[in-house]
Amino acid sequence: MKTERIDRIELMNTFIRIIESGSLSAAAVQLNTTQATVSRRLQTLEAMLGSKLLLRTTHAMKLTDDGERCFQHAKTVTGHWMMLEDDLRNAEDEPVGTLRVRAPHAFGQEQLIPPLTQFLHQYPQMNVEWLLNDKAPLFISENIDCAIHVGTQPDPSTISVLLAEVPRIVVATPELIKSKPFINEPEDLASLPWVALSTFYQHEVVLKHSDSGESRALSITPRLSTDSLYAVRETVLTGLGLGIVSAWIVKRDILEGKLIQVLPQWQAAPLPVWLVYPYSRYYPARLRKFLDLMRDILPALMGTQVPQKQKKSRS
Repeated sequence: MKTERIDRIELMNTFIRIIESGSLSAAAVQLNTTQATVSRRLQTLEAMLGSKLLLRTTHAMKLTDDGERCFQHAKTVTGHWMMLEDDLRNAEDEPVGTLRVRAPHAFGQEQLIPPLTQFLHQYPQMNVEWLLNDKAPLFISENIDCAIHVGTQPDPSTISVLLAEVPRIVVATPELIKSKPFINEPEDLASLPWVALSTFYQHEVVLKHSDSGESRALSITPRLSTDSLYAVRETVLTGLGLGIVSAWIVKRDILEGKLIQVLPQWQAAPLPVWLVYPYSRYYPARLRKFLDLMRDILPALMGTQVPQKQKKSRS
């Protein structure tokens, strides 16, 4: 009886994965099995229920009416089963299993590694797949549990929590700035060569005064455009041009005198940092614990600051 019930849960999980991923082959990849196994599980589920759940052609897949009802019930049943497993196996809410997390490449490679490793030391039964990519996460098709997202607010259909902001500053080598000794206003920077982080700016730069709140826009013609924050930093270090970067990535360069902050009172708008995850009726302990960790550490992480909105609400 125990094996039969586990098999039924497995069949429903497979069916859910087929629908959410969009194909049997994608479901097989996410479940780390073969397409033949996924197809066999679907056929077994249909035989057990005595109903056709999916209509498939070479290029399309469509739920039947019974399939739609089965999909909704399956999500409820599997959610309750996960709750039961967590309750009985982890009486003290000890997280187990594998968590798949998407994080921005630069931020996730440096800033988030210390708290991540501390998290894994704290919960020895946990594993994390740490996926570094600057694109917006596709939770279902890529089988991602949650994401750290830097930039504009993510898809409104997801749950997104604003946790922190990353200050952005204008930097250059001392030698480059010496070539134009009279730099007093943002407009004075327009004639200098630039390196652009194409994800956030390309041909126009907007800087805001930290005290007055005044904004100035200036047109630039980048010598180099790239989507890599690391590439911007390395290129600016060669003296090719100015760049706008996250303050944390050049903190050591500024301390060592390799770079200087240009017009410190003028900065680009800080980038919001979001904690993003899909809506679900139930979140396993491994995800809940990780979300708690991110909520705690991100606002206090070196190179980040409390969002301006939250500062105003507290004052």
